[in-house]
Amino acid sequence: MSEVLFMKGNEALAEAAIRAGLDAYFGYPITPQSEILEYLTAQIPKRGGVVLQAESEVAAINMIYGAAGAGSRVMTTTSSPGFSLMQEGISYIASAQLPCLLANVVRGGPGLGTIQPSQGDYFQATKGGGHGDYYMIVLAPSTVQEMADFVYLGFDLADKYRTPVMILADGALGQGMEKVTFPDYDPAARKIAKPWATTGKTPDRERNVITSLYLQPEKMEELNLVLQKKYNTIRQNEILWEEYLTDDAEVLFTAFGLAARIVRKTIQLAREKGIKAGLFRPKTVWPFPYKCLNELAHQVDLIQDIELNAGQMVEDVRLGVEGATPVFFHGRMGGMIPTPEEVLEKMEANLATVRGRNGRPKEDVR
Repeated sequence: MSEVLFMKGNEALAEAAIRAGLDAYFGYPITPQSEILEYLTAQIPKRGGVVLQAESEVAAINMIYGAAGAGSRVMTTTSSPGFSLMQEGISYIASAQLPCLLANVVRGGPGLGTIQPSQGDYFQATKGGGHGDYYMIVLAPSTVQEMADFVYLGFDLADKYRTPVMILADGALGQGMEKVTFPDYDPAARKIAKPWATTGKTPDRERNVITSLYLQPEKMEELNLVLQKKYNTIRQNEILWEEYLTDDAEVLFTAFGLAARIVRKTIQLAREKGIKAGLFRPKTVWPFPYKCLNELAHQVDLIQDIELNAGQMVEDVRLGVEGATPVFFHGRMGGMIPTPEEVLEKMEANLATVRGRNGRPKEDVR
């Protein structure tokens, strides 16, 4: 039966992982996501599974590599500097085609930075992060409910495609408390056969070898071609996004995660002033929903991108728009969060610029 609880985002993610059949968690404490490790440490002994505080994030991701290779359902979580330390191991895991779930509860940077929320890790998450030509599926929650929901989805996608999947959250979502519904989920029914796992030689099969080392360039290219084919399949089948009041929108906001929640209030304020605004929110920031955004771009006067960084997702927004309409960016950094009124002011100034340039709204001059 489903259950409703009032929880922090970090706790909701941890609880969902247990309910999703987590076999093992390896991690290292770092604010603002330390509650995940704390919650699992308290709960896992009662409910099965293994939790281990590693000596570093480098150790944790390599433990994930080994446990995933043995066929276990595994997860690690961290925050921005810790995620940086994991990049080499993530590249190995992607090359070895092993399923695992990662979560980055982003804090302000660069450097050790601040423990306040940020979206400055977008490039690191969506453009590979580590060395080589690889991607992860990256899910971007906007609510505590999605912090939990994306755990189930993330594990299932990881197993389906034999790939690391990442939840890209932020400090506000990790620390914020909301009502969360935990749906029925039967991990045993979701488990799939893993004949590739390193579980030893048996009478009916030879031992498996998992590696990311290929000394012959033709073998390395062969693996890369397999990976690129898989990524193209993911691009075709696993794109998720949300539209809010876009049917009649003349101004389109783009935002993900926490920024999208701020924009929803801005849209309310804009519509009270007679400006028809809407929101396009990617739920998967890799693969990014380029085609869906492009279709919307042709009906609006401008796109206003809002992020908690210096401008990262806006590059994907511009790629998707393909020049169909002007794209403007507004961001705050270092853990600062824009107010809905601030966002509205920026959008109105840009709208005045566009309409002043054209003389009339876009739909009147086509």
